[in-house]
Amino acid sequence: MFSKVLVANRGEIAVRIIRACEELGISTVAVYSELDRDALHVKRADEAYLLGPGPASESYLAIDKILDVVARSGAEAVHPGYGFLAENAGFAKALEDAGIVFIGPPSSAIEAMGSKTRARELMAAAGVPIVPGTTEPVQTIDDAREIIADTIGYPVAVKAAGGGGGKGFRVAETDDKLQEAFEGAAREGEKFFGDATVYLERYLPDPRHVEVQVLADGHGNVIHLGERDCSLQRRHQKLIEESPAPAVDAQLRARIGTIATEAAAAVNYTGAGTIEGLLQDGEYYFLEMNTRVQVEHCVTEMVTGIDIVKEGIRVAAGAELSISQDDVVLRGHAIECRINAEDASKNFAPAPGTIGDYREPAGPGVRVDSGVGPGSEISPMYDPMVAKLIVWDADRERATQRMLRALGEYEITELKTLIPFHQAILQTRQWADAETCRDLIEDRQWLKQLAFEPTAAPAGAPESETVEQAYTVEVSGKRFDVKVIGAAPPYAAAGPAPANGAGAGRRAPRRAPASAGGAGGDTLASPLQGTILRVAVQAGATVEEGALIAVIEAMKMENEITAHKAGTVAELPISAGSAVSTGDTLAVITSVAE
Repeated sequence: MFSKVLVANRGEIAVRIIRACEELGISTVAVYSELDRDALHVKRADEAYLLGPGPASESYLAIDKILDVVARSGAEAVHPGYGFLAENAGFAKALEDAGIVFIGPPSSAIEAMGSKTRARELMAAAGVPIVPGTTEPVQTIDDAREIIADTIGYPVAVKAAGGGGGKGFRVAETDDKLQEAFEGAAREGEKFFGDATVYLERYLPDPRHVEVQVLADGHGNVIHLGERDCSLQRRHQKLIEESPAPAVDAQLRARIGTIATEAAAAVNYTGAGTIEGLLQDGEYYFLEMNTRVQVEHCVTEMVTGIDIVKEGIRVAAGAELSISQDDVVLRGHAIECRINAEDASKNFAPAPGTIGDYREPAGPGVRVDSGVGPGSEISPMYDPMVAKLIVWDADRERATQRMLRALGEYEITELKTLIPFHQAILQTRQWADAETCRDLIEDRQWLKQLAFEPTAAPAGAPESETVEQAYTVEVSGKRFDVKVIGAAPPYAAAGPAPANGAGAGRRAPRRAPASAGGAGGDTLASPLQGTILRVAVQAGATVEEGALIAVIEAMKMENEITAHKAGTVAELPISAGSAVSTGDTLAVITSVAE
């Protein structure tokens, strides 16, 4: 077993891996950006090293910097978690060349499955059913139109070859939407994965998203741990996951489990991985393989009792899997809600900010995976996840009631989160009937019911009388915690004013009339902080209510900002590439004279 492991990630997954290492008796090394100096994963690790500034490209994605910390810290292995460099074959190969163990599959498997087109080609050759579409990249929009007309038809999904996590995934319902989808998928593929190539798939209108957890070792053992249903999604990104899948019986579970293990064996896979697929009308299609631990691995752990992260670490150290396929038994039902800093009432707009009070739910069958606490900042620089709330009970109905109880206990003040959304949707007929709930998630009027109520600004906090202060210092880029005994600092401890409503602490979501959505009178104000990716209109243009004005990128998502009224664009003080803050003017739209 390793004596020291470096965790090349942040947030809740870094804390999750550190905990597993602690239980295995392994020392841990954290890395962090300047924005994450006081993050929980930094404090939990035995050692911590600064990588660089906040942007991921200068910190968590900087391979040379991480390799330098590996050498300086003496770590024997690196766990990438998910996201960032988790599926980067070049990073895995660089570690292999340096004699450092990559806790995950070999770089060859990442390369084979990392390109979605290559993975589809491999699976088709192995006899695994794939969603109809191309197995080669599509170079131009004209080529796409020809392929769609000949073999696929509309609606069609345009997907980045290196994409994942909902990034680089666009849908064209009709031919006039193809160019926008093609360019959007290519743009996100280049930005998030360094690969602008795209491919085409038949877009299934309302399938169930069913994925299978696999584990494999270097001794020829490949098993699956049953399936998860991840059908509740917005913008092709998951909101709620559960295991087992409501629409999967024992016979189908065995069939898709075989598909999953055959897919993993086809690329000599080792470690933890997930075969994602679509289930419609009893037919299961391979979608892609995620060559890493998944965000939602927790629900599988709850129903199987198997620690997926520990198994991955043991396998990387050369051990055989501690369980066989016959040992895998699914008991009860588990549900996971992603607690994101988003405002569902504004079509899931990112809502970064600083957490005020914070208290996690507890009690029987409740688990919280988080990397935050009171005062933690949810930065627009990274994804919006605050935590994952997972519950287990004997069956789906009872697990739902337990989740509602836990959501009611979750207290997160001064930050908007998806807690009210989860509370609302888990009480609907659609959820009870195990539907995908797409009709509700795409219903703007239903979402507007979840608007946060305004709250009063807090009174100024009393001056601190603490005379023992804790500080973090860096010496040659290595983090140390120190204590200073002395007089209390001569500054007030009052924090920032809260956002419009706390994300939790109520039995049921409180309702208020829908807000103006960032617009007042003629002014269209930005509902979020981010970067202007595209301006869709020109000054002087006449627009209808709901017309696209701009696209703002925030927290790894592109957000379309639409006109709040019909009229003429009198002012347009924005340009592509510029930064905006919440409340900044995006446009002034004056009414058209009758």
